[in-house]
Amino acid sequence: MPLETSTIISTDADLKRFCDDLTGARTIAIDTEFVAEHSYRPQLCIAQVAAEGRMAVIDAMAIECIQPFWELLASPGHETIVHAGRQEVVFCLDAIGRPPTGLWDVQLAAGLVGLDYPAGYNTLIRELLGRAATKTETRSDWRRRPLSQRQIDYALDDVAHLEPLRESLLKRLGQLDRLPWYQTEMNRWLSDLQDALTRDPWRRVAGSSRLSRRELAVVRELWHWRDTVAQQRDCVARRVLRDDLIVELARRKSADLKVIGAVRGLDRGDLKRCRPEIADAVRRAIELHQEELPQPVRRDTKPQAAMVTQFLNSALTSICRRARVAPALVGTVSDIRELVAYRLDPRSDGDQPPALTQGWRAEVVGRTLDDLLAGKTCIRIEDPRSPQPLTFIPAAPGNHSLGRPGFADGSEADD
Repeated sequence: MPLETSTIISTDADLKRFCDDLTGARTIAIDTEFVAEHSYRPQLCIAQVAAEGRMAVIDAMAIECIQPFWELLASPGHETIVHAGRQEVVFCLDAIGRPPTGLWDVQLAAGLVGLDYPAGYNTLIRELLGRAATKTETRSDWRRRPLSQRQIDYALDDVAHLEPLRESLLKRLGQLDRLPWYQTEMNRWLSDLQDALTRDPWRRVAGSSRLSRRELAVVRELWHWRDTVAQQRDCVARRVLRDDLIVELARRKSADLKVIGAVRGLDRGDLKRCRPEIADAVRRAIELHQEELPQPVRRDTKPQAAMVTQFLNSALTSICRRARVAPALVGTVSDIRELVAYRLDPRSDGDQPPALTQGWRAEVVGRTLDDLLAGKTCIRIEDPRSPQPLTFIPAAPGNHSLGRPGFADGSEADD
């Protein structure tokens, strides 16, 4: 539907009328502009909307209660179209505890039809619509008022093309018979996001993956202390205490103020005053019983695993390019490492199998990677000048049994 009118919404009454007008809309395209570097939570400045032939910029800083907008997005009966919509979903979850309904992310869909993932908005417009988007205000301070016309035009452009992009991608997904893939992936993406917001967020501290259980306990206690202080100060958590300092304190495992004070980087004025609180957090972790300590994330430590992972990563990229699906969407190096560890040393029955052994990922790459691991398939460089230089061929009869490690339980790859 052509977009005919645009408006600025800056009062609660206007927002309510606008949301009432969009009740029953088939699609609602949204984007937001926010500032994340100055407060504990990203500060929503504006939300831009395109629906029913209308476009609007909602001034979230002028409106006292923007909740009706999030209620509209979470109500049933429409699709909510976004590009890289993580923060929009987080805003909605924070406001009303529910995500937007019928979520349709054009960036995710693009990765399933052979375009790069993650692809920028302007890239998708150029590749799919043959147009150019306005990108003149990418470094704009969206907190300043009044908004300039350039800012308004930029914001509206960010939603003007979302429905045409969705229509183009929907057609391509249908032609490739990948609509079920898209729905599975969208559900998985939303579930992973909700889990990440609620489950052990302290594990995202950079550099903590190789720590012992006791050291992880220190990380956990310091993370919770830092998070509480950041909320009180309304600032970004890492401005209270950097990740690398948390990891260093965890490695030292000491609540002694002299030991803590000797850590380079803890000589900042506010951190000097906080040293007793930091020491208390470390002490709580040190005094925990063994059964209360967090479990480390399982990682394979076999020296050959890194070499095998690197080899399979090249194979995954080649397979995905031939299948017209973005490699970064199918699996990361971590996903391949998890598959290698799982096949060389299977987990207990209660553990979740690797992503590459499940659903459409197994169909596209998982089975071929299993055959490579089992020695059933070989890789050959067919034409080094070709965009797809690798080809996969069956191993010579009998050769795959020579020197192959096999799977730890003696089984073959899944059929």
